[in-house]
Amino acid sequence: MEYVKFGRTGLFVSRLALGTGTFGFKCDETTSVAILDKAFDNGINFLDTANTYPIGGDMALNGRTEEIVGKWMRGKRDEVVLTTKCSGAIGPHPWDKGNSRKAICAALEASLRTLQTDYIDLYQLHFYDPLTPADETLRVLDDLIKAGKVRYAGCSNYLADQRALALGRSDVLGVTRLESVSFRYNLLFREWERELIPLCQEADIATMPYNPLAGGMLTGAYSPGAPAEGSRFTLGNSGAKYTRLYWNQGAFDTVDQLRKVSENTGRSIAELAAAWVLANPATTAPVIGADEPAQLDDFIRAAETPLDPAVKRHLDDTTAHYRLGDAVM
Repeated sequence: MEYVKFGRTGLFVSRLALGTGTFGFKCDETTSVAILDKAFDNGINFLDTANTYPIGGDMALNGRTEEIVGKWMRGKRDEVVLTTKCSGAIGPHPWDKGNSRKAICAALEASLRTLQTDYIDLYQLHFYDPLTPADETLRVLDDLIKAGKVRYAGCSNYLADQRALALGRSDVLGVTRLESVSFRYNLLFREWERELIPLCQEADIATMPYNPLAGGMLTGAYSPGAPAEGSRFTLGNSGAKYTRLYWNQGAFDTVDQLRKVSENTGRSIAELAAAWVLANPATTAPVIGADEPAQLDDFIRAAETPLDPAVKRHLDDTTAHYRLGDAVM
């Protein structure tokens, strides 16, 4: 596994980040541990989780994913680059969410306990909070880094203007900046190429694109009609969102085109989709996910075998229309 520099920082991370959002809901603990073991054995040491995971579960399950990851990390914490997130609602009160000083400090202390660690390598703001001034958020992150509880700060699901505002305010205040951004990005959703990705390249911001297989649509396993029960498109409270984003005839038509490329190249649709995300020069470490250990194989092969430039151009052209429209999380 290749290890790459994380933006402008001195940190190195594995070329792939393991997303853990399925752990504790779609995947039981035994399966989750098996996925973690396989990833780690193949050199993937960059783990991405959040205080509101598992994805698809209700608030009662918040922290279950962190619990599984924390137990698994025992004895190997120093070998792992760990990221978790705040911002999402973790309680019934209005101050139990967002990016205020109170919310961030409470969320971090809870995550440290749940993950059984005394520091977080990368602490991400899961969502933009329009109700909290950027200065307040950046100052508390700076304080947490100075206290040794966080090593680096980043964000997720920020629009380009929101990311630029945070960048400018951190320079003005002389505090830590958000060194990374994570965003939904795949062959079926390319709108970030217009503004956010160029900003990251200009400012040397590390990128962690997530959802590279579009909720499984880019595996080629689905057919038009009603989504299969138990899939990402029907699971828990996230099924409707994934259905809205990807379950449409246009996406199925694109997958049919990708199937031809797969046949010509001898690489699965999933492997092609992952390799395409990796081929973007702005990509630092895509956040990959799996429901079982074997599903990591396509990602590992994608990281080991770069996409042929001619195939990359063909995929770019085939999906160029997905660069248009309004960015949606």
